[in-house]
This record gives sequence, structure tokens and C-alpha cells, in this order.
Amino acid sequence: MKHLTQEDLTNAIQREPFLTISQVAAQINVPCYVVGGYVRDLFLDTPSKDIDIVCVGSGIELARAFSRAIGHKATLSVFRNFGTAQVKYIPEGRNQAEEVEFVGARRESYTHNSRKPIVEDGTLQDDQLRRDFTINTLALSLGKDDYGRLLDPFDGLLDLEDRLIRTPDEPKRTFSDDPLRMMRAIRFATRLGFQISDETFTAIEASCDRIKIVSSERITEEINKIMLTRTPSCGFVLLSMSGLLPLVFPELAALEGVERIGGKTHKDNFYHTLEVLDNIARHTDNLYLRYAALLHDIGKPRTRRYDPVNGWTFHNHNAVGAHMVADIFRRMHLPLGEEMRYVRKLVSLHMRPIAIASDIVTDSAVRRLLFEAGNDIDDLMTLCEADITSKNILRRKEFMHNFAVVRRKLTDLDRRDSIRNFQPPVNGLEIMQTLNLPPCAAVGTIKNAIKDAILDGRIPNQYQAAHDFMIQQARQLGLYPMEDQPQKGETTR
Repeated sequence: MKHLTQEDLTNAIQREPFLTISQVAAQINVPCYVVGGYVRDLFLDTPSKDIDIVCVGSGIELARAFSRAIGHKATLSVFRNFGTAQVKYIPEGRNQAEEVEFVGARRESYTHNSRKPIVEDGTLQDDQLRRDFTINTLALSLGKDDYGRLLDPFDGLLDLEDRLIRTPDEPKRTFSDDPLRMMRAIRFATRLGFQISDETFTAIEASCDRIKIVSSERITEEINKIMLTRTPSCGFVLLSMSGLLPLVFPELAALEGVERIGGKTHKDNFYHTLEVLDNIARHTDNLYLRYAALLHDIGKPRTRRYDPVNGWTFHNHNAVGAHMVADIFRRMHLPLGEEMRYVRKLVSLHMRPIAIASDIVTDSAVRRLLFEAGNDIDDLMTLCEADITSKNILRRKEFMHNFAVVRRKLTDLDRRDSIRNFQPPVNGLEIMQTLNLPPCAAVGTIKNAIKDAILDGRIPNQYQAAHDFMIQQARQLGLYPMEDQPQKGETTR
């Protein structure tokens, strides 16, 4: 945390849009303050795009006045049902638009089955009290006589210094009123590396069932923000400890725990998954590669079996997990197009490089892997390397060496044979025309035989070789005379 003097705070807001907001607020005689994330992030020495203005009066009227002062560069949006407004504009000398949110100070009350509050006009302190956490209640005055003065009635600054997430109001009431704040507490703790106060965490445990009134879209938004933190495992551990995980992500919760039969146990797949997720997070901000890591073993609870000879097995968990991906994305309102198919593919294939690296690395196996993974091969290899969490240093070193061999072969074979995303040089239409066949199973049989021959390295990925192989296969199936081999384009009569 950065220690800021009163002069530091005043200087931090000696710029637009704060100067103009202060000026127009004085003109319409409305006290106003910058509050929340922007002020918090000043002390954390973190860039912030969140500019929230609270005024003791009409936030909409203040937004209109500010928009008029900015002129044609400003775009005003009014949300009358919520009593809020937003102004977007491009500051002088910048290319990127800035957004400022305006709201009138208010107090809120809630009914038991709704997150929609009953709103009344209130004081600044009423408005600070209704906020989620003390670190988000900090406010700086934009008044002419006390410009830059810090208002901190709930000791948010002390909690910033102590790296603590705590609610300004009684925590059970806070989470009962708006249960999404339980997810936000965990998200802020994960993102900032803070602790959640004992009283606050106990209230989350007691209130977790209330999350059921929150829409899955809002829950997923918080999960995505946890996923994109530096160490996302911290968030999922807190979700598990609080009792929220089975309610918001039951498939992930099902990975937890270890069973013992006949003195044999399996690893805790929940904590293994989180280790893989953190490994991926060190390499990329790609949200959906992180989801592939989170879901790569999601099929294990459904495939877990105990065999007296072999112990615990999870046969075909990759295929079962891949089948689960679409249902999980659908329930969580995640994209069902390219993103879902990408995650499903990586979950389905994540055992293949490990199997190859465990055995002799053959050209045929690598060609098939490259063909199936296509342009996602690099991400698949990154996922598989992240999946090696063994504490046996020699075993881990051996796997990583073999993965390096697989990567080199992938590069060499792709350069030589053009396997990535390839289509057989002879397509189904040409097979039908050459052999005078209608659409039938034999066409698919021959086409697949050509593909397999190329992937196995029996013929090169070239047109003439594929055409000759087609004729050879047709003769074996009795679809072409055995005597004279035709020239390209000839058909039977």
C-alpha cells in the first residue's frame, strides 16, 4: 500500500474530469465526491478506469451539467430506473474514451427474495454504508472549500493497510441483502491478495445458500474475474471453504476429496486441477485456455473406478469431460460457439501428448495429434505441460524432456508434410466421379483410408500419391477393374 498525504490526494485529482465536475457541482450547489475503486486504487498504486461520482442530490442532473460543460465530445446515458447516469468522453490529448458514473447518495433496503433494493435519498455516509466493503467506501471531496479531503468513516484505509476484506455494515445483513457480494468478497481477496475478516467469512458461510437468488450470468461474471487473477486457485479454495462452490460450480466441487480402498488412494483431483490452473495462469491471460485447465479432469468423478489389481482408474475421463463442457458452458451462460469448441477440444485431447511422451515418440502418433489439434496444438501442449504436477523431480524432468521431443517433431512434421488442418488431396466428389459411384459408405471408407495412409506416413501428402492410393483401395474393394490402371480423371463404364 502507498502512503499518501493530503497534498498527494489533492494532486491526484487535479485533472479532468474532476476539476470540471467540481466546477459544475458548485454552480448547481450539489456536494459531490469521487468514491470507491478509483480512490482505493490510488492507495494501491494501481491504474484505475473506475470513476464513480456520488453527490448529495440528483446524480442525473449533475451528469447532465457535466456533459454540457464537456460539449460535443461527451455522450450522456441516463438510467432513470436506477437513478444513475454515465458520461463518456475523450479527454484532450488522448485517444481512449473515459467513463464517469454519477449517482445520488442513497440508502437501500431489500426484500428477502430479491437483489433489487428499495432506494431512498440519503447522506454521503448512508451511501458509503450501503457499499460492499470498507476498502470501497473511501471518498475524496470535490468541493471548492475541501477539495481532495479524504472521508473514511468505516476505517477502509486501515483495512487497506491490513490487507483485509471487511463489510462496512453488519456482514450477515450485507450478504443477505445482496448475495453476489459473497462472490465479490472472494474475488477481491483473490485479486488483491487480501484476507477476508473472520466475521465476514463466517457470514459468507452462514449465508451461502442465498446465492441461489442471483442469476447465473452475474455469478459467471465473478468467476471469470477470479479466473483472470494472477493466482486463481486462491479464489476456488475460498469458494470451497465457504460452501459456495457446490452451489455455483457443482462439477468442480465433485472433484474434491480422496477415497481409500484396500490401502490405495487417488490424488485429490480438485487441488491437482487448481495447480494446473495456476501453472497455466503463469503463461497466459487467455480465459478459455484457463477454462480448459479448470475442466481438463472434470470427467474424473463420473469415471472413477476401483480395480483390486490396478487400483483407482479414470478410464476415458477426457472423452466424458469433453462431453460435459457444452452443458457447463450452457448453464453458466458462457459462449457456445468457437470458445466452447476450443475448450472441448483441449479437454478431449489433453491425454494424447502425455501418452505419446510416455512411449516412443513415433511420427505417426505425432501426425495424428497435429491433425486433430490443428491450430490449437501449441495451446494443447502448454496445457499438457501444465498438467505435469508430480512432486517426483526425476519423473517430471523426464516428461518435460519428452514433451520437448514431441514439440520438435510437431514442428518438423508440420513443415515437411503440411499436416496441420489438412484435408486429403483427393476429396469425396473426385472419388465418386473417378469410380462412377453414388454417395455411399464406400466413398467415406476410401477417403478415410487416404487420410490414414498420409497420417501413418505410408504415402506423402500429395495429390498424385493420394490418387494412386485411391485406385489401389478401390481395386481391393472390388470397385475398379484389376487390369489397367486408368489415367487421372478416367471413370469406369
